[in-house]
Amino acid sequence: MLETYVILVILLMGVFIALLFTGFPIAWILSGVAFWFALIGLEVLVPLDVDTYFLTRWQNVAIIVDRIWSFMQNWTLTALPMFIFMGITLDRSGVAEQLMRSFTRLFGSMHGGLAIAVCVIGILLAASTGIVGASVVLLATLAMPLMLQYGYSKELSAGVVGAAGTLGILIPPSIMLVIMADQLSLAVGDLFIGAVLPGLLMGGFYIVWVLIVANVWKGSAPPPPDAPKVTWAVVRDAIVAMWAPAFLIFAVLGTIFFGVATATEAAGVGAFGALILAAVNRRLTWKAMSEVCRETMLTTSFIAGIFLGATAFALVMRSLGGDEFVAHMLKSLPFGAEGIVVFILFFAFLLGFFLDWLEITLIFLPLIAPVVKTLGFDPVWFCVLFAVCLQTSFLTPPVGFTLFYLKGAVPPGVTTANIYRGIIPFVAIQILAVFLVFEFPKLALWLPQQMYGVAK
Repeated sequence: MLETYVILVILLMGVFIALLFTGFPIAWILSGVAFWFALIGLEVLVPLDVDTYFLTRWQNVAIIVDRIWSFMQNWTLTALPMFIFMGITLDRSGVAEQLMRSFTRLFGSMHGGLAIAVCVIGILLAASTGIVGASVVLLATLAMPLMLQYGYSKELSAGVVGAAGTLGILIPPSIMLVIMADQLSLAVGDLFIGAVLPGLLMGGFYIVWVLIVANVWKGSAPPPPDAPKVTWAVVRDAIVAMWAPAFLIFAVLGTIFFGVATATEAAGVGAFGALILAAVNRRLTWKAMSEVCRETMLTTSFIAGIFLGATAFALVMRSLGGDEFVAHMLKSLPFGAEGIVVFILFFAFLLGFFLDWLEITLIFLPLIAPVVKTLGFDPVWFCVLFAVCLQTSFLTPPVGFTLFYLKGAVPPGVTTANIYRGIIPFVAIQILAVFLVFEFPKLALWLPQQMYGVAK
């Protein structure tokens, strides 16, 4: 019987991977494969008499329906559409344009100053929106024409825009962390707090790399010849431009960190705050709001569709013994506990070349996280570490979504080859960040310990 379970689990994964290359929507692939293997698994593993055959077969499928209903009643996931609404509204509020003007003047006289401005704005947008697609397209539209105009290399321009825009999936409020917390029954606030330092560290590494490139290969990021001198007025304008994202960051993260609101309630506060910023900047029109609501609906529906399919898929895999199979396979590896975690991270990195972070989070994370916990590792640390690793999935071809966003938003003349060459050093930086969080768990655990006053 055990061999039959193993064969079905391997066949389940094989059929799923094979169907990915058909180009069919992944939500339907996940749901369809789950449905048919729910029937096949019962047919093979449970011998039935004629009287109970049909009843028991459809009871197995009914379990999937029950799990989907549980998803629809999940209060934690209510935060997703509100965070998405917040990010898209902020995108339309004009805040990024103000930041770009102010930080271009502040850093413009430096070698690589425009790229540094992109990194800083990327960090601020990540901490106030959490929407990768909007951030990447916005930065590409605002910054890349300016950088190319002043002689920046196409590779550096594309790489820094893609990497800075992708920070939104890690720095809270992050929809990825919300889903991770839901899948592993962890507090969203714990993951939000734990991801702050790794996210800021990665953003800082981006800035350091830009400074190295700009000062070693000066022709790749020259300062604009007409850049203004840095005066108190320029600094003041940059500080004033930061009030909007700072207001939103405090409204969302501050209410969570200080225990005023749950993550779901903070998402509502953030959505309302984004409306206020749009109104202050005179962008709160009926047309703009209808577009924001439509994009929010489409994005939420896309996530929900994959979520439902992946939930059914993971449920069937567990019913067929997939969790036991994965646990046995990992524990039988000829490594120690840390070696098993390194193998998991390497496998997740490879999966990122072919799957989106959402599928990896929903299908594989629930299977491997219990194994990691039994090995004695902190689940908050592992989730943050896994989230840092999954950031690479946005920048690695062939299905890195950031690459698609960039290609659709870059100015004419920037080729796909330019984009691929540009993101290579930033993927290396992300891998370095994974190594540091792995070697120094306090990067993910120190801040939660300070906030709660106890060891997590």
